[in-house]
Amino acid sequence: MIVTRFAPSPTGELHLGHAFSALSAFAAARMAAGRFLLRIEDIDLGRCRPAFVDSILTDLSWLGLVWEEPVRRQSEHFDEYRAALDVLSAQGLLYPCFCTRKDIAGAGQAPHGPDGPLYPGTCRNLSPAEQLELRESGQPFALRLDCAEATRRVGRLVWHDRFAGTVVARPELFGDFVLARKDCPASYHLAVTLDDAHQGVTLVTRGEDLFAATHVHRLLQALFDLPVPDYSHHPLLTGPDGRRLAKRDHAQTLRSLREDGRSAVEVRAMVGLV
Repeated sequence: MIVTRFAPSPTGELHLGHAFSALSAFAAARMAAGRFLLRIEDIDLGRCRPAFVDSILTDLSWLGLVWEEPVRRQSEHFDEYRAALDVLSAQGLLYPCFCTRKDIAGAGQAPHGPDGPLYPGTCRNLSPAEQLELRESGQPFALRLDCAEATRRVGRLVWHDRFAGTVVARPELFGDFVLARKDCPASYHLAVTLDDAHQGVTLVTRGEDLFAATHVHRLLQALFDLPVPDYSHHPLLTGPDGRRLAKRDHAQTLRSLREDGRSAVEVRAMVGLV
């Protein structure tokens, strides 16, 4: 059975790009007599707002989407993410990183990956005593995965994408990526990988802007011995200027379209999913 999901972050209101992604996942499940799930990705407690959660539920209901209850909220599952981090730590694959973003940006001509400058590994070789001293000093730190070692242990990995076909995973593109910070007990990469497995998602439908992230997610699936879903990284909707629709650019929201008198049928037609 196909199980799809829509997993927005409540850091703003939904726009047409979100509608396209949600409707795509919903249609894929409906066509296969499968299941459609909704997940609220609210691990960033500093930016997420309850009001936006309510807005998300209202918008999706207005569009005619029906999802299974209960809705999974990541903020209610921090213990699960910490337990997963403990597993990686016990395997010697995590290390604390005390570098700031400014430190990393100023570390010479470091190569860039999908998330920006690759981490140069400054803290990877700190001794246990040095790590303990820095922790006890109260200096904030992130937890990074030793990507080279993790990749060596799992070997060659692939995944299947409905647009790109069979893809060979290259998590090294991200370097030693962050899995948790002091102000965020789980990164997007960790939480989404664990949640998809926990919820039994078999088809991940999301925008092509997240295609590169799947390299990381495939590595984490292998490390935790999780099932591998199919992926469908669909093209992004763009505005009149050719730029993709985004919250930060104040893309027109579904609520504003509704308040302007647009019907749900019209909005579905606007994204090509009647």
